[in-house]
Amino acid sequence: MNIGGYTGKILRVDLSEGTVSIEELEQAFIEKWVGGVGFGAKYLYDEVSPGVEWSDPENRHIWATGPLAGSGVYGAGTFCVVTKGPMTNFAGSSQANGYFGAYLKFSGFDGIVFQGKAASPVYVVIKDGKAEIRSAQKLAGKDVWETEDVIRSELNVGKRDVSVYAIGPAGENKVLYAPIIGDRGHVASKNGVGAVMGSKNLKAVVAYRGKRSFEIRDPKTLKEKNDELFEIAKVSGPIYQWGSGGGFSAVYGIGALPVRNYTTNIYPEHERMNGQYMRTHYEIRPKPCYRCRMAHVKEVTVTEGPYKGLSAEEPEYELLAAFGPQIGNTELGGVVMLSNEVDRLGIDCNEAGWVIGWTMECYEKGVFSRDDLDGLDLTWGNVEAAKALLNKIARREGIGDLLAEGVMRASRKVGGEAADWAIHTMKGCTPRGHDHRGRWPELFDTCVSNTSTLESNWGPVTPQLVGLPPFDPFSHEEVSTFNGKFNGIRQFDDCLGTCRYASPDPKLVVQCVNAVTGWNMSLEDAFTVGLRVVNQLRMFNLAHGMETKNERPSKRYGSIPVDGPTKGRNIMEKWGGMLENYYGLLGWDKATGIPFPETLKKLGLENLIKD
Repeated sequence: MNIGGYTGKILRVDLSEGTVSIEELEQAFIEKWVGGVGFGAKYLYDEVSPGVEWSDPENRHIWATGPLAGSGVYGAGTFCVVTKGPMTNFAGSSQANGYFGAYLKFSGFDGIVFQGKAASPVYVVIKDGKAEIRSAQKLAGKDVWETEDVIRSELNVGKRDVSVYAIGPAGENKVLYAPIIGDRGHVASKNGVGAVMGSKNLKAVVAYRGKRSFEIRDPKTLKEKNDELFEIAKVSGPIYQWGSGGGFSAVYGIGALPVRNYTTNIYPEHERMNGQYMRTHYEIRPKPCYRCRMAHVKEVTVTEGPYKGLSAEEPEYELLAAFGPQIGNTELGGVVMLSNEVDRLGIDCNEAGWVIGWTMECYEKGVFSRDDLDGLDLTWGNVEAAKALLNKIARREGIGDLLAEGVMRASRKVGGEAADWAIHTMKGCTPRGHDHRGRWPELFDTCVSNTSTLESNWGPVTPQLVGLPPFDPFSHEEVSTFNGKFNGIRQFDDCLGTCRYASPDPKLVVQCVNAVTGWNMSLEDAFTVGLRVVNQLRMFNLAHGMETKNERPSKRYGSIPVDGPTKGRNIMEKWGGMLENYYGLLGWDKATGIPFPETLKKLGLENLIKD
């Protein structure tokens, strides 16, 4: 193969037949789809027909890396999972960091396609260009940490010999927002990718470390550009010094911290919940991802309060938001405890936060009684009750069976005013850990996304990095224009197999890709690849019944803040105009949101025009 950075092989695992096979990737396919979400979008569209539900054995579960995974680029241990997911019953795309993306390539593969359903629980071991399906009967019901420990013992391997990604009880019980968790705390979390694993009786996947067997075309340039990326990443935000929780108070300052299910934006305790407080008051130990100099991932030991002595992975920002202000909790040690619990059980922290916050509001307002909640006292901030509720959700016990369906479905079943309090898009997915009424670009993006999470932008808005002008983040026209013009580059990121924290500058990232592969790709080419993925996923979703009338937020999600920095701001005032502007910029029909034939042709998707 005349491309660096690839093994050129995809592993196919048929769980129904209990067989594995290897497929060679054509060079033209690689150049067109690049990897990660690109590979996943193509396989999903080609192999999952309309009418196939998320839990159908015919659904595919695609794990894919990209050219930078295992290349030496800092933090390039990322992989992407693409499937038809249960939260929306449309496409879902989610990334996880850690070690698996690099190890999968060192084991001989650029990706895996899982299909069918095993007759009983199994796990898959990948090593030296081969794969084996093993019984996971002894792992049934075990949490993620127990699963990883048992597998490592069974394989007789050390800490960094293998990377293990698994589901917990929530995935086995098909909780609709169950993620896949591995390497002691890294999560592919969106659109219930773990529930799909559970529907296939696939408990875990293991990749051995192995040795790099693919070529790096220009190692000297790669090192130079990689070091430049690191220097930019170090100063581009608080991540290097304070972790993702370092932005917690800044998010509060712009009115984007979710507090008590969006009923207020006032949370004066934010400075005792942020990364700065945690790293100056708790014991901290480094726990970096694969070859990552950013090393923002840490382990912590709580040194004060009721959870003193508890050791766990340091909560990321989204865990702090979900189990701090969103559920009315002001005890940081309680966040560490709940973060550890949600990872062991295999539940997405964001959806868990929205579900628990909504349930607490319902309890406060008399919609749920204590008897309805199996005796739990779900007053705001009661972290022990929240822990008990998470365990009920993971096992679908009592009230947990309702809440395992996610906040949209649960709220609709309860009905009445309670349905208006739920935070979600009308397609069924939920926002990441922010009050997006203070971050309009992300609110709009979440609602129109084709991946069931953020698609066009992420984190700090950085138009200057791709030559776009600054804009007013509360202007309906300017926000929709930015999202339309910026869309594509973040999906290109998700093709590559690297962490965005470690590679924030798109131009340097493209140069790293060229150094690995030997290509001569430009920033414009990168946007084209990303937009190809966007349109491929959109055509999949439309074929599977997506209606553009549902590209909007729920009543509470799109409501007007009653206090705080964004008090009175109303994104819904001109929502229709935002959609028309955005659709037009993407080359889609302004009324229907369907891509025009000429748009598909320009992106090399002529084969989709007939659909």
